[in-house]
Amino acid sequence: MVRIKPLIVFSIRLFFLMFALAAIGAAAIWLTIVPTLPSVETLRDVRLQVPLRIYSADEQLMLEVGEQRRIPVTIDQVPDQLRLAFLAAEDDRFYRHPGIDWRGTLRGVWLYSRSMGRGRVPGGSTITQQVARRFFLTTEYSITRKLREILLAVKIEQELSKDAILELYLNKEFLGHRAYGIGAAAQVYYGKTLDELSLAEMAMIAALPKAPSRDNPISGPRQAMIRRNWVLDRMLRLGYIDASEHALARAEPNNARLHAPVRQLNADWVAEMARQEAVDRLGASEAYGGGYRIFTTVDSRLQRAADQAVRNGLQSYDRRHGWRGPEQRFELDEMSDLAEIESRLNQIRPVADLMPAVVVESDEAQARLILRNGMDVVLDLPSLAWARPRLALDSLGPRPTRADEVLAPGDLVRLRRVDDEWRLAQVPTAEAALVALDADTGAILALVGGLDFGRSQFNRVTQSRRQPGSAFKPFVYAAALDNGFTAASVVNDAPVVVDDPSMERVWRPTNFSRRFHGPTRLREAMVHSRNLVSVRLLMSMGLDYARDYIAEFGFDRADLPAGPSMALGSASLTPLSMTAAYAVFANGGFAVEPQFIHRLVDGDGRIIFEPNWRKVCRDCPEPLPEAINAEAPADTETTVASTPRRITPGQRNVPEAPERLMGPVVPEAAEQVISAQTAWLISSMLADVITSGTGRRALDLNRRDLAGKTGTTNDLRDTWFAGYGGGIVATVWLGMDDNQSLGRNEQGGRTALPLWVDFMAEALRDRPEQMPAVPVGLAQALINPDTGMRVRPGLSGAIQEWFHADNLPPLEASSDNGSDSDPFDIF
Repeated sequence: MVRIKPLIVFSIRLFFLMFALAAIGAAAIWLTIVPTLPSVETLRDVRLQVPLRIYSADEQLMLEVGEQRRIPVTIDQVPDQLRLAFLAAEDDRFYRHPGIDWRGTLRGVWLYSRSMGRGRVPGGSTITQQVARRFFLTTEYSITRKLREILLAVKIEQELSKDAILELYLNKEFLGHRAYGIGAAAQVYYGKTLDELSLAEMAMIAALPKAPSRDNPISGPRQAMIRRNWVLDRMLRLGYIDASEHALARAEPNNARLHAPVRQLNADWVAEMARQEAVDRLGASEAYGGGYRIFTTVDSRLQRAADQAVRNGLQSYDRRHGWRGPEQRFELDEMSDLAEIESRLNQIRPVADLMPAVVVESDEAQARLILRNGMDVVLDLPSLAWARPRLALDSLGPRPTRADEVLAPGDLVRLRRVDDEWRLAQVPTAEAALVALDADTGAILALVGGLDFGRSQFNRVTQSRRQPGSAFKPFVYAAALDNGFTAASVVNDAPVVVDDPSMERVWRPTNFSRRFHGPTRLREAMVHSRNLVSVRLLMSMGLDYARDYIAEFGFDRADLPAGPSMALGSASLTPLSMTAAYAVFANGGFAVEPQFIHRLVDGDGRIIFEPNWRKVCRDCPEPLPEAINAEAPADTETTVASTPRRITPGQRNVPEAPERLMGPVVPEAAEQVISAQTAWLISSMLADVITSGTGRRALDLNRRDLAGKTGTTNDLRDTWFAGYGGGIVATVWLGMDDNQSLGRNEQGGRTALPLWVDFMAEALRDRPEQMPAVPVGLAQALINPDTGMRVRPGLSGAIQEWFHADNLPPLEASSDNGSDSDPFDIF
């Protein structure tokens, strides 16, 4: 009894000593750690790093850019079984503890003391503690950090609900292969949304937090399956699933594979333009992680049509110039089996829709090839008939008589799927660009900057400056119509020698046909693209006037050559600038600025940026320019003339900008840069190009509202077609990046126009014809087609022509009064 009393006293003293030490420790922690803890309030409005996403106008995903792939979800969007799988794997007492699981914590302390602090020990961290660590702390391994984690977890539990904490955890956790959060993991590993996952797939995702980089189903499938089955066993033991669900899920194999972001629309060049715009406005770090979304003006249906038109057109051109042979040769003897062939093919990327394939057999009648997915393809001799060997640009060998003359075992070639059949193809040597705008707003509806963005990121719509050739002539003719000429003016199509300062030499222009046609009316000259008429027109008007006038279409005046060669399209211009300029004719004389972004919004849907749209407003009042008003005497009554109002350089109708108001951007009225009458006359002439000139191939569209112009430059280096109809303006360019010739007979009507027709066939499918109404201020008169002069009714061979009402040609005199005189003596 005597011995027990001192032991009791010692125990009591030891207890009070431990209590005092604990109190001192708690006070120290309270005074040193608690004041430095971050505010948990920030978790209420936490901003997760979400990639930039770029969409079409109809909200189809075009591009996702960001270091972290994340698809934020709310707790209500998480299936119950997926939630239970995470609780089974990470914290089955989550809804019962106050943020700290004392059993797990004591287990961690025990293991730490046994290891003498020489390494990490498992256990101890609840889901709430992991949230505290992920959002506020580092991965430092220390007692101080662990204490901060515990205190933060308690603080979080006091301020946030359990569901809010779990939602933060499920969206923040790294789950391997750049996937952050369960929404991204479901897409990365299975290409599914959360509600589409099976129980086994849910268990696999719940198993990832322990070692996401090493033991995920792609990098470490064996360990991932072991961990997945452990999660399923835990779910069964905890009563979250029954035995039949457990057995069925455990029997499911590992179906995971890497899935790229689900891109719904291939529009790489527009997506790149939008990405760069976001970076310029926000900075790279903010743009790629702030959850921003960009909605572009691109119409997904039209974009797909443009992409297909470019691919078809380039293949048509390439086939006309023969077979260049295989890209590479494989030594089949060195390849042991099909798997090795597939492995080699997988190292070669497709180019657009051109898939790599290897010839494994060939004989007189056919050749057998293998695609990268192991598919067998047989090509017979008739399908190879186009593959005449290319000897030179304009020289082809004989048509093949045997399949093995074209394809030999080991040849690496390209195949293309056309009408559900595989056909022999090759990567084209030429490139093409296509862009389409809404004529009234300038919204870019489709844009293709080349055959394949992965092969060349150079955007030929916005960056490539090429000579438009005859496609530039309508601007020269518009300037002439507002300088006293008419569509019936006769200009001599005859040789001319001029001193062109822009070319630093004497210039002798010719027609494409090398023939001359003598006196020619302007309408006929436009339809048949007579070069010498355009040159004489420009010389008659004067270069300064013409450059000033044409610059109003949106061109930089400095880009317009200061010489007569400008009349034949010697300026270096982008397809986008040409399209915007043609929109002036299409919409009745208004300049619209090309736009490719509708809006840029942040993660909460707030609009960060909208462009200032200028839209055609045909019903808006049109105040007369000050220069015209100033001419009216002060003491005379001013009346509105019935004749057309000519808009000359410096006299544009610029509507007053509306006062800036809060709220969505209100479109402003577009500036009128040429009169409606001049725009209508040019459209009338360009419509004749379609019906009876170089654009006749467009008649296949069977529409009456089409207008456009071909263009071909010297040595057949650049070919164009620019035109419009149904409210859509589209331009196609086709040529070589290195400025080499396309070859004999490769003119705009043969190369570029078929692409335009293919695209517009789809673009105009649901659009009614839009025949432009004849504007007030135009007059129609009978003319002599030989002289361009007005004639009285009844003259044999007379034709109708349209004129500005204030610029009718004189009435032709009778035969005995000199009817042979020419109206314009400039030839």
